[in-house]
Amino acid sequence: MSWKRNIPDPPRGYHHGNLKEELVRAALGLIGEKGPNGFTFAEAARLAGVSPAAPYRHYRDKDALLADVAARGFLVFEAALLRAWDQGRPDPETAFHQLGRAYLAFAHDEPAYYSAMFEAGVPLDASPELRNAADRAFQGLRAASEALIVLLPVGKRPPALMMALHVWAMSHGVAALFGRADGGRRPLPMSAAELLEAGMLIYLQGLGLGSDTRG
Repeated sequence: MSWKRNIPDPPRGYHHGNLKEELVRAALGLIGEKGPNGFTFAEAARLAGVSPAAPYRHYRDKDALLADVAARGFLVFEAALLRAWDQGRPDPETAFHQLGRAYLAFAHDEPAYYSAMFEAGVPLDASPELRNAADRAFQGLRAASEALIVLLPVGKRPPALMMALHVWAMSHGVAALFGRADGGRRPLPMSAAELLEAGMLIYLQGLGLGSDTRG
């Protein structure tokens, strides 16, 4: 499953010396099978091969474990968005669409992380690490919005935060409804990426952005 790719396998001779990583692996597996609210702390411990009491060495409870999983997910998410944006190359508008495709790809390829980040109901302030990772991921989207906004005349520039929130909402909606890799995915006569790109074109054109604004 895809969630295994970003967590290294335990080293040879492993004796739960890296229990925290193994608990994250277990949580990702259970989220993939049952959803973020479909398993218990004890189940995560059992899958990790330790006693029910052992996880308390690292986590206060299941919510703390989910917060750690979500924080790690946001770090992977941020890296994917940064690669897609590529500092606005070859031009901001093209890079912006690449960003949207990366958003959908993450939701499809990393469903357990995505679920922990957006569906577990864990508050972003559950830990400083989670808040920081989530804010950094969103900041990448805001920076991309700012790069597009400067292509508009000064008097016609929308607030960057508002634009970033609009784009995030559209991307998240398409991902949640049509971009999943599970039974919750809705059928479409086109790909989720095509739907998002069409929606983004309409949105950008409404702002006055388009191919004629490229430098």
